Amino acid sequence: MPRLDFSTSQPLSSYETTGRRLQALIAAPSVQKVQAVTVCRLEHESPEDWQRLLDEIGDTAGVRVDILDDEIVRIGWREYCEA
Repeated sequence: MPRLDFSTSQPLSSYETTGRRLQALIAAPSVQKVQAVTVCRLEHESPEDWQRLLDEIGDTAGVRVDILDDEIVRIGWREYCEA
């Protein structure tokens, strides 16, 4: 198997790293069982990138984003959205 060399790749943007973090949280088996996750923006994450991601997630059919507090949201899908 060839080895991948990431030494010349550009660092990920704040948007990409925040998106990957949310993706990993949503993909967790325990979260998949309840089909909802509560997340917050981390201090080092850009507020603009955070809002952009939430807007994009909220525009997805069958997904609901509920604002619980300033930086805390619940992202849910399927049965959660129907409850």
